[in-house]
Amino acid sequence: MATMESLIGLVNRIQRACTVLGDYGGADNNAFSSLWEALPSVAVVGGQSSGKSSVLESIVGRDFLPRGSGIVTRRPLVLQLHQVEGDAQDYAEFLHMPGRKLTDFALVRKEIQDETDRLTGKTKQISPVPIHLSIYSPKVVNLTLVDLPGLTKVAVEGQQESIVQDIENMVRSYIEKPNCIILAISPANQDIATSDAIKIAREVDPSGERTFGVLTKLDLMDKGTNALDVLEGRSYRLQHPWVGIVNRSQADINRNVDMIFSRRKEREYFATSPEYGHLAHKMGSEYLAKLLSQYLESVIRAQIPSIISLINKTIEELEAEMDRIGRPISMDAGAQLYTILDLCRAFERIFKEHLDGGRAGGDRIYNVFDNQLPAALRKLPFDRHLSLQNVKKVVSEADGYQPHLIAPEQGYRRLIEGALSYFRGPAEASVDAVHYVLKELVRKSIAETEELKRFPTLQAELAAATNEALERFREESKKATLRLVDMESSYLTVEFFRKLPQEVERAGNPPNSANPPSSTKSANPAAPDGDRYAAPNVDRYGEGHFRRIGSNVLSYIGMVSDTLKNTIPKAVVYCQVREAKLALLNRFYVQMGKKEAEQLLNLLDEDPALMERRKQCAKRLELYKAARDEIDSVSWAR
Repeated sequence: MATMESLIGLVNRIQRACTVLGDYGGADNNAFSSLWEALPSVAVVGGQSSGKSSVLESIVGRDFLPRGSGIVTRRPLVLQLHQVEGDAQDYAEFLHMPGRKLTDFALVRKEIQDETDRLTGKTKQISPVPIHLSIYSPKVVNLTLVDLPGLTKVAVEGQQESIVQDIENMVRSYIEKPNCIILAISPANQDIATSDAIKIAREVDPSGERTFGVLTKLDLMDKGTNALDVLEGRSYRLQHPWVGIVNRSQADINRNVDMIFSRRKEREYFATSPEYGHLAHKMGSEYLAKLLSQYLESVIRAQIPSIISLINKTIEELEAEMDRIGRPISMDAGAQLYTILDLCRAFERIFKEHLDGGRAGGDRIYNVFDNQLPAALRKLPFDRHLSLQNVKKVVSEADGYQPHLIAPEQGYRRLIEGALSYFRGPAEASVDAVHYVLKELVRKSIAETEELKRFPTLQAELAAATNEALERFREESKKATLRLVDMESSYLTVEFFRKLPQEVERAGNPPNSANPPSSTKSANPAAPDGDRYAAPNVDRYGEGHFRRIGSNVLSYIGMVSDTLKNTIPKAVVYCQVREAKLALLNRFYVQMGKKEAEQLLNLLDEDPALMERRKQCAKRLELYKAARDEIDSVSWAR
């Protein structure tokens, strides 16, 4: 059967471990702080000088909290009490001083004061950043208590005007949580209707189900008065019984009266009091500690299923996180090489997904062929190259001193070769455009490969190797595409020109006429006898003639443009995209196989921040698995 101590102790250990590992961030919650919030704790709430510190010290049985007038508690103090077996000496540990055990509780008081001053300065300002303190003793019960700054109504000199609201907001941030037990401290020598603690507790817990009322300073009430109406629930009823406390007097504190004597004196007060004698068994700091422990036990029992569920969920998240971060690197060279190759294959899978459409990016290559290349071809300056003036100039220069007789073949060739040279620009531009798309996809793929993020050196090497490979592919692709253009220049499509209409037809001789030209009379009766059988006079050097030449060349260039619009993408894909898919890291793999173990280890040099992240993640995982096993091993009492 699980004892109360084992249940609360288990929760306390989990809370302590969460604190040590940083899972509880106070005002700065992180991904795992929900586990802390799922575990019950006790927040001590009260007005300034209501006796909060004395109540805490009575529960602990040690004098360890700073004292003074006005606002003394200026930062939340998360106090975890751990019950230890045997007669071990009491000691305390601060989270910000790991491994240092303080057995002198005067030093604990001083460190609380100094740690507060380190953050807030020697002022009366407050801070929401908590101080974490654990106390180990055989005389305490397992509890987690949070001592909060005392509520106040006005700002005093040296404090900001907003401090009243700041303190209230800080207190609310703790007590609004549904698993927080509210220990509402009210002085008995003040009207309960004016209690700051009861007022704020009622706002966040109107039913009073998780509020425990504590009356302090019962021994300081005016003679002839008592607090029975409050203690017996007639003035203000709570779901749980009110508990009266008699704190040490200032004279006892000044004389350093120990807590053991103080507790005995408290018991005697209630036992001999004519007003409270019948309630003595339900009064005092010892009873309050037991009452809180019993309630915590019932809360924990009710919440065990949800706590287990939350722990299991957190374990799954941590294991997924460990998978993303990756396991520690082996010192074996073969294992290191395998790790590098495995990381590279993961990168290649993502890169191919970008190309093949599983991820965005590959469509940009198609856009180069479908939009950019046709647009570049349309913008080529053929209108200037085939202007009437330039056609005359090129044809005349090609003829030399002997004008062409029928068709200016050399002029045609020069015009066509000049026009075809313009295709080199779009061909090279297509290669470059695809190259930049591939480079960007490589960059994105490296960034999206989660496994690579832990190895910045390997990322840099991989990026350099892929860029070098892409440069090689680009050079090969440029050679291939420019060859396509040069092939068009090296041999013209003769059939195209054979299909062009004859420039010169014999006069009066239809194309299908069988009569020889000598038997056909001139169609021009006015022609001289010497020209009766001559062909009509065709001006081979008129504008119409040169316009037809330009038009014929433009038609041929259009045919070539349509061809290159289809063949350039084929060459680019074959030389760049296909090679990037099949052989992007081939040379890199060869280089990796030649590296020594030390060089491989240097490539797997992790980011120190990531190594620390893995270490913390592993600690959390160990914590939650241990907590789950411990909970599972307990046979709960029915």
